Amino acid sequence: MNKMKTIFLSLLAGMILTGCMNTKINRSSSIVEYLYPNSKNHIEKESIPHLKLPLSVGIAFVPENARNSMTLTEIDKTNIMEKVSQNFKKFTFVQSIEVIPSAYLSKNGSFTNLDQIKKMYNVDIIALVSFDQTQFTDQSFLSFTYWTIIGAYIIPAEKNDTHTMLDTVVYDINSRKMLFRAPGMHKIKSNATPINLSEQLREDSALGFEEARKELIKNLEVQLTTFRNKVKNNPNAYKVTKSKNYTGGGSIDSLFLVFLMIMGTLMVLAKRQKNI
Repeated sequence: MNKMKTIFLSLLAGMILTGCMNTKINRSSSIVEYLYPNSKNHIEKESIPHLKLPLSVGIAFVPENARNSMTLTEIDKTNIMEKVSQNFKKFTFVQSIEVIPSAYLSKNGSFTNLDQIKKMYNVDIIALVSFDQTQFTDQSFLSFTYWTIIGAYIIPAEKNDTHTMLDTVVYDINSRKMLFRAPGMHKIKSNATPINLSEQLREDSALGFEEARKELIKNLEVQLTTFRNKVKNNPNAYKVTKSKNYTGGGSIDSLFLVFLMIMGTLMVLAKRQKNI
């Protein structure tokens, strides 16, 4: 009995010593650091955006911070960008979406880098995506206790908080003007034993980015619609020109065209009936 008591007290002491241990993992990228690396000494001059409809849009992840211990893979980034770009394609004022590999964006590249991308991919608008994910691990005391024939078997559990944010900021490259932004955020709480902690953190990380992406897409759809209306209602704030083949500006315009077609067909039928 004394031996079992000694073992139990040893385990108890170990839990007390490690009970306050916690870790923090952060992976992130910053649009501000990319666009304005010398913001204290230099501010980009903005001008009135010239929007050429339909728009040619590029989408890219900005370079990551060097201090990251873990990060998104290029495949992960491409998957996120492909899904985000689908929302742009819903609008008739968007002609094309170019998914731009991370390799073409240089650290602290600013608008000089964007000018190069504009020429390379023939895009006028750029959607820059950044992310920030922090995972906190707090070792909780006596989280799992298994009673066996020889006594208590204690396994500490890890309380994991995963905070994820994806942020998309859309710029007109020539004017250096931000058109709108759409964020997506998500928070996960989970538990794991030390044995499967790494696996649990990876799962939480992947789920965090996926759920943040869904939230971002919801906000992006709202912001795209708001932006379209803003351009229509503020003619002095935006210069808009349309290509010869461009006939619409969005879902409202499309519905109006359908309405005109129906009315035209009815008028032709009515005229035929009259001639008969």
